[in-house]
Amino acid sequence: MTRIITIDGPSGSGKGTISRLLARRLGWHMLDSGALYRVLALAAGRAGIDPDRAAELADLARNLNLEFSGEKILLDGEDVSRLIRTESCGNAASKVAAVPEVRAALLDWQRACAKEPGLVADGRDMGTVVFPRADVKIFLTASPEERALRRYKQLKEKGLDANLSNLVAEIRERDDRDRNRSVAPLKAPAAALEVESTALSIDEVLEQVLEQVKKTFPDLQIPECD
Repeated sequence: MTRIITIDGPSGSGKGTISRLLARRLGWHMLDSGALYRVLALAAGRAGIDPDRAAELADLARNLNLEFSGEKILLDGEDVSRLIRTESCGNAASKVAAVPEVRAALLDWQRACAKEPGLVADGRDMGTVVFPRADVKIFLTASPEERALRRYKQLKEKGLDANLSNLVAEIRERDDRDRNRSVAPLKAPAAALEVESTALSIDEVLEQVLEQVKKTFPDLQIPECD
């Protein structure tokens, strides 16, 4: 069986950053499931399909012409990596992800990403629904204020407009929607290592995750950081 590490958590908890760093360190594949739902939200918006049109959304999900090429995400051959990182696209993705038919349509696609030598899967239901038998499960969280501040800095660095108070409100709203949706709600997987990262640096979080990985895979050769 392919070794699998899942990293779940709410928006802005740092799971994407930690997942990328961990996958790079291990030399494993990475699944950014959040990007998958963001691309679907973008495609649905372009096609004029509202979140309440479940059957059409699911059909669109099954037929996405999507490719992950290194750091690039291509939709119908177009690089949409930057477009899907806006707050409006993130909010739309949260609504699309709450549709049961959509999650079912994307389940096989996500599971097919589990390939040798291993997979680091980043999302909100990776350890609970998509890969319930994952070898290592991590759940990252942080206060809404800290997560909003991190997002604010990211958007500013990319030259995008942002309002900190609005980001806090949007994160709280998204948390509520993700935790209370009827299918695959956001929650810590059973037996997951929970890391509260509000007061931790990226390196400190990564070190805690690596320690858990080493305990689970004592035979795994993990290269030292450059």
